[in-house]
Amino acid sequence: MINELMFNIKQDHMLYNYLKYHSYWYTRLILDESLLKEMIEEMKKEYKLTSVDKLKELNNKLELISSFLEVLS
Repeated sequence: MINELMFNIKQDHMLYNYLKYHSYWYTRLILDESLLKEMIEEMKKEYKLTSVDKLKELNNKLELISSFLEVLS
């Protein structure tokens, strides 16, 4: 089961890199494989991949475009 879990983690490059820098997750996952979802959520928060972060980024881009158009007019 652990081999399958590690195979799945290695398939996702971002998750694999996150695991390299946060090695405490190795121990936690070996003890309880169901913590994978928690690790994924933590990774998304750190890499700003949550839907809230994406909306903030979109809002920033729209503000930039709006400011640029104001300067042009």
